[in-house]
Amino acid sequence: MAIDELLDEREQGERVKAWLRDNSLGLIGGLVLGGALIFGWQYWKTRTQTLAMEQHAAYQAAVLDITGGDLDRAGERIAGLPDGAYGELAALQLAKAQVDAGDREAAIATLQSVERTEPGLAAVVQQRLARLLIDAGRGEEALTLLADARDAVALEARGDAHFALDQRDQARDDYTAALRHLDSAAPQRGLLELKLSEVGGTPDAPEVES
Repeated sequence: MAIDELLDEREQGERVKAWLRDNSLGLIGGLVLGGALIFGWQYWKTRTQTLAMEQHAAYQAAVLDITGGDLDRAGERIAGLPDGAYGELAALQLAKAQVDAGDREAAIATLQSVERTEPGLAAVVQQRLARLLIDAGRGEEALTLLADARDAVALEARGDAHFALDQRDQARDDYTAALRHLDSAAPQRGLLELKLSEVGGTPDAPEVES
């Protein structure tokens, strides 16, 4: 028979009281800490949701400014957005509107000022900026921007920068590398093959790199 079973109810009650006296501070501290953690989590969650809504509202306001033709005001709003997807998306839209308005240099400045933090969008911003730099006769800057090009679109853009600088051998290498990243059904393959032929290259059989 277990020892506790030999104790009468009074003895067991005294043991419980003694245990509570010895451990009451720890219990209270644990409850307080648990409550603080729950409150902290709820505050953080609420704050995060509030910030997300504020950023979305600021992005929407910038888009409305762009649509309405107030590009300066849109630029101010975008400058106030934190680094992230909203800022990059808004910058891309503003840059397009600036190009459409005939102000390529402003578009370049817009894309140069945005922090590229979202991997997918960052690549789009980088490649769009490189195209604008090439069109502006600033091929060397485009090459610096695309120094680490790995995908077909970036490699093609870098090839275009080399071509604009009359660096035909380097352009041929980049066009060839870009084609090797595309399968035979890729819609941009035909134009890329023409570019390669123009710099003295011969398209290989379609081959996709992993």
